[in-house]
This record gives sequence, C-alpha cells and structure tokens, in this order.
Amino acid sequence: MAQVHPAGWRELSVTGAAQREIETLTLLAAALPDDYVIFHGVHWTNVEKGFSAYGEIDFILVAPSGRLLLIEQKSGFLTETDEGLAKKYPGMDKPKLIRSQIMRTVSALIQRYGKEGGTLSIDYLLYCPDYQIKRLEIAGIDAARVIDARNKDQLPQLLQQILPKGEINPERERVLRFLGDVLQLFPDPSAMIGQAHALVTRLSGGLATWARQLEFSPFRLRVIGTAGSGKTQLAITEFSATIASGKTALYVSYNRPLADHVQKILPDGGRVASFHQLCDSFARQQGWVPDYQDPEIWKKLEQHLATAVIPPDWLFDTLIIDEGQDFSTSWRDTLLRLLKPDGRALWLEDPMQNLYGREPVPLEGWISLRSATNYRNPRQIVDLLAALAPEGAQTTEAASPFAGADIDVLTYPEQDQAQLFAQTKQAITRCLAAGFRRQDMAIISFRGRENSALLNLDALGNHSLKSFEGHYDLFGNPVFRQGELLTESVYRFKGQSAPAVIFTEIDFDQLDDKNFRKLFVGMTRARLKLVLVLSDRVASRLVDYLN
Repeated sequence: MAQVHPAGWRELSVTGAAQREIETLTLLAAALPDDYVIFHGVHWTNVEKGFSAYGEIDFILVAPSGRLLLIEQKSGFLTETDEGLAKKYPGMDKPKLIRSQIMRTVSALIQRYGKEGGTLSIDYLLYCPDYQIKRLEIAGIDAARVIDARNKDQLPQLLQQILPKGEINPERERVLRFLGDVLQLFPDPSAMIGQAHALVTRLSGGLATWARQLEFSPFRLRVIGTAGSGKTQLAITEFSATIASGKTALYVSYNRPLADHVQKILPDGGRVASFHQLCDSFARQQGWVPDYQDPEIWKKLEQHLATAVIPPDWLFDTLIIDEGQDFSTSWRDTLLRLLKPDGRALWLEDPMQNLYGREPVPLEGWISLRSATNYRNPRQIVDLLAALAPEGAQTTEAASPFAGADIDVLTYPEQDQAQLFAQTKQAITRCLAAGFRRQDMAIISFRGRENSALLNLDALGNHSLKSFEGHYDLFGNPVFRQGELLTESVYRFKGQSAPAVIFTEIDFDQLDDKNFRKLFVGMTRARLKLVLVLSDRVASRLVDYLN
C-alpha cells in the first residue's frame, strides 16, 4: 500500500465534488506498492515573497527513484475546443484550458526546487474518469499522458508504466523533504462546526507561523486578519503551546456560538468563554448567582468583573481575545486585568466583520500584524466580494486551492414571505442533491433574530431547524430549538463556517458599507458551496456581478 500524505484522509467526511478525488486516492493507495508516496489535496503559497501560487494538481506521486508525477483529475463533462481540452466552472464566462493549468503547476514546482539548488525529474498525467476524449490530437496534451473513461480501470498499472520504480535514488529523500516543507498540510479547525469528522486541509504557513516567530516584550500582538486568514489556527496554536508548557491560557470571544465552537477544538486545561460567559463564571465563583430575569444583569456582571479583586487563580499566562472588532475599550481594560504582568496577549480582529459599527479599540504600544489572505473560501467567493466592495473597502487576496464555490442564486419578491420560505427550501434541496448532508449545511439569515421571519421557525417544510430561541436558562446557557439544520443570524455565525451555506433573507435598499459587511460575513462562511437567496430588488442591483 502506498504512503499517503497528509494522514487522516480515511476519516474525512467528504461531500460534494471532493468525494471523487477521495475515491481515486483510495484506489491508488491500495493498488500502488508501499515504496510509492502520494501527496493529495496539493496547494501551496509563497508567503515569504508576498504572492500566492495555486496548484491545480490533485495528486503528486513520488517513485522510489525520486521522480515525480503530477496527476490532475477532471471529473464530469469537459469541453473540446480548437485551443485544447477545457473545463467549464460555475460563474466563469469561458472554459479554462487544462493544459495551461497543468503547465503552470509544473513550472512553479521546478522553479521553487531549482532555487534550492536541485533539478526535479517531473512528469504529468491528466485523468478524466467520466469523459471520453474524442479529439486527442487537439487536446493540447500528449495522448500518452491522458487516461479517460476508456482506460480508467487501468489507472494504477498505467501510472507504474509512466513512473516505474527504478533504482533507489538518494535524491528521493530530498524531494520528499521539499514537498513536505512546501505543502505542509494539516486539518483545518474552521470546518469543525460541531462535528469532528468534517476536516479539510489547508496551508500551515500563515498567521500560525508568522506570529509564533515574533519576539518582543511585553508580548502584545494585534492581528488584523481577513476571514479565512488563519486567526483561529493561530489561537489554537498559541493556546495549545501555553497549556503544553504547563501554563494557564484564557480565550475570550465576543460571540457565544464562536466560543462554543472553539471549545471543541482547543485542548483541555485552559478557559474558553465569551466575554459575558466569563463574567458569569467569575460571579458564580465569587458566590453571586446571577438573576437573568433582571434586564440589567449583563451590565452588572460586566461591572463586577471590572472592579472586583482578581484572585490568583484568575490570572493567566496567555490571553487571546477573538473578534476584537466587536469589543469595547472598557472590555479591553477588564480582560487585561486577568493577564499576568509577564504574560502574552493576542488581539484578533477583522474590520470587515464589524457589524455593530464600533470604533476600533486603541491598543497603544501593541505590535500589529496584518493578513489580507483568505485560505478558506473558494476564490469565486472572494472575487465576487471584491467586485461588490464599495470604494475604499479592505481588499482580500484569494489563496484557496478551490477555484469555484458552485454559487447558486435564488430570488423572491421582497415582502413575500411564502416565496422566501419556498426558495430557502429549494436551496436546501439543491445542497442535498449536490451530496451535502444536513450536518454539513448551515442556513444563515441576513437579518438579526428580532427581524427575521426564518429564525423563529421550528421547521421549514419537512426540515426541522436548530436555532437560538432568544433567551437563556438559569445557568446563562442559550436555549435552542431542536432540529437537524443549523439556522443562525449572520451576527451569531461570525467566526464559524460550514461546507455548504445557504445565505438567505438578503434584502436591502442599497449596497452601503453596512450591508456589504453583512454580505462579506455571510458569504465567507461557505467552504465549498454557497446558495444566495436574494430579494428581487437586490438581485436586480447585483445582476451584473452574479451572471
């Protein structure tokens, strides 16, 4: 059995288009000898030089001889043009030439390896399991390097003919180290929205690497990072390192759902809470049981934590503040009271996710680190948001290995609640038809709970909905309706993501800064598929961008 990197791929809960690649990986792992090595989900970035290169290749096969074979899999229907074989992607005006994609990746790998003083022996293969190419002579790719529907059953045998074992070459270990250094793949925690099975891979370079390499005292780091830039991974890395060293760590978010989400992926031994959860826990430890029937209870809890004497067991070595754009200056001061004098503090924020119109919190003397690179969302989403952005809005660089998000658009007449519900149900049907399970999906409302028609429903058709009821139990825990489909407002779902997102109840008069920020937050929650349910008037304003 071939060696496969990264590990853990058998446990992946894969849905949608990615399932076909995992099927191929399963076949290759079983059929190839154990001295072959397969890298899958291949993508990389050159963070040192400030630009990203996208690998369109699905697999890299390394033989014992050290030779490489890049395998690009194109599932589904292909287009044969006079310029060569092409693939049509959703949201693109014309098909992309496959040969160009492959050659760019080959060239990028050769150049990168060459800069380290070596020469790669590299070949490529196009694998089209669903399509039979009729005109191989104009495909733009050597016919000997194409496996299509006619001979797909011979894939493992043909691979070994193209890439025979050969003699063991000492250069092979250098090639493997190079690929390991360049590709460094790891599970992405942002996909773990209540389920530990939905894992995806992502670049390990980025915030988790940059921030950990900085040295200054006192350690006060403000990270201004766009959606999908790796802020959560940085928080996990910093939190985990603190616990592993035997010290104490505190993670605080603005948003209770985000705190609950992060709690599931952080190691035991530290404290994780939203700001108000933290206030509640502190009060209870001091012997005060909050009365949540009191309309002023949250203000009283905030004041108590801000003024009480802090006991030694409430002082932490590391303080991580997430969603900093939503915090106030007084909350900043309260939290810093909980940090030991020689402790480390990280402030994570994204100005584009400031949905409450708050002024940035001043952090005098702090070092700032900015990242405008989005690794999480398919590039189609990032590009669409860039086209919609008002003048002067923060720009985001797309660095996802996925080009398309398979964006669907459904519309309803504004004020027509029945059609809104019908189109949202249609969106659910489309996601299910695409292979996503209910636990892979999230329905996100453009509106807050008080103004939403959807967030107050127990069910939509035969789909039961899990949503926040708007009140808390005696212990301060939010009360949820029980259902299969997670349904949240755009405000409460910040910081989280799902493989398939239905962004609904999108209706506004004009695309001003506030409405764009809400679009930004909602759309960047989708990892693989996005369905937009828009009012007719919004669709008419965005028609030029959505076609």
